Amino acid sequence: MAGRSARRRVGSSSTISSTAFSEKPLSQDPSAPATIEDKRSWKGFCEIESEPAFFNIMLKKFGVQGVKVQEIVSLDDEILAFLPRPVYGLIFLFKWIEEDSEKQEQSCPKGVWFANQTINNACASVALLNIVNNVPSIDLGESLHAFKMFTANFTPALRGDAIGNFNFVKEVHNSFARKMDMLNADLLLKNEATAKKGKKRTTDQDESEGGFHFIAFMPIDDQLWKLDGLERQPMSLGSVQGDWLSQAKPDIEARMAQYEEGQIEFAILSLVRDPLLETIPALAKNVKAINALSIRLDIVKPGWKDFVDSSTNGEIAGTDSLIGNTNLAYGLTQEMLDQAEPSQAVMALCLSDIASDILGHREQLITTQAGLRMSIREEMQSNQSDEERAAARTCDYGARMQRFVRKMRVRQQSSKEA
Repeated sequence: MAGRSARRRVGSSSTISSTAFSEKPLSQDPSAPATIEDKRSWKGFCEIESEPAFFNIMLKKFGVQGVKVQEIVSLDDEILAFLPRPVYGLIFLFKWIEEDSEKQEQSCPKGVWFANQTINNACASVALLNIVNNVPSIDLGESLHAFKMFTANFTPALRGDAIGNFNFVKEVHNSFARKMDMLNADLLLKNEATAKKGKKRTTDQDESEGGFHFIAFMPIDDQLWKLDGLERQPMSLGSVQGDWLSQAKPDIEARMAQYEEGQIEFAILSLVRDPLLETIPALAKNVKAINALSIRLDIVKPGWKDFVDSSTNGEIAGTDSLIGNTNLAYGLTQEMLDQAEPSQAVMALCLSDIASDILGHREQLITTQAGLRMSIREEMQSNQSDEERAAARTCDYGARMQRFVRKMRVRQQSSKEA
């Protein structure tokens, strides 16, 4: 089973790290919200929880099209079967332990885009980029596509440095940063630097203080790969034989087994093809087919609407309003409707003179449309929920909490004086 006791704030105790403080000090009042200028001038990366909504918003801001992040609550085959296909990759959150370096590739294969994590707390962005940059069919958007081309011949370490220096990625990642996140990250790095100067850290200390970290699993060129930004090179898990998710399960489950009983300190996210890429075109095809059959019925059986139950004459399914309204609902556009091609069965019925056959198929299409509309509505509501969760994450409550504490102190003093 996969799960977690709480959403984990992910920062890694990296073996490859670099200090990252602001070029100029943040505003002195720690309770004041971080300004846009604060976030732009800050050289660090904020911690991000293992929340699918945050990853979806990051992908949207990156410009990546047609990819959705969904949480996996279990690695049972029955649960994995419900994931939209294709599944581009998995992101696994766990308490990081270094792998045996002998299991890694000696160098990064030419067909694999892999970046090291060279900046603390950047593992969320690194894991995302390590997946989407290895799927040729994904539309990366202008900025990420240019970055992928620019870093094509870089080593993993240089790609990691490039991510840290790429303001576009850093600003998207840090759009979730709050003032306290930035101050805590700077303080942690300062304390680590001081500790390293004062005394040598032991292996036991490193293991006990290991941070939570994201790594990626995905198929690339018929090979299953583990892409861990804290490892020097990617690791091949063998040739893909059938369903690659089943092949990735043993490695993930082995890591889960390392936790003590009762500890749930991991999470699994999947990157899948956005279901709306399938359902909206299917709705366009459905609407056009119903309209075509309605036109044929006008010819074959004039007045046919008088004999059809009002619940299935197209109004409840939305066919009339969807085609006649310029503000098309459910993500449809007139261009989609124009380009949609009805099935051969619909085309044949458009030449038929048997009204009962046409009516029967039309009713089936209306029932199908109801299901499509429900699926699209649920996905759109999910996208809206992601936006709301992301907005709540970026809200700085420091000033509000400070005002609340001050009011409580005033009330306590007043009650004592009374």
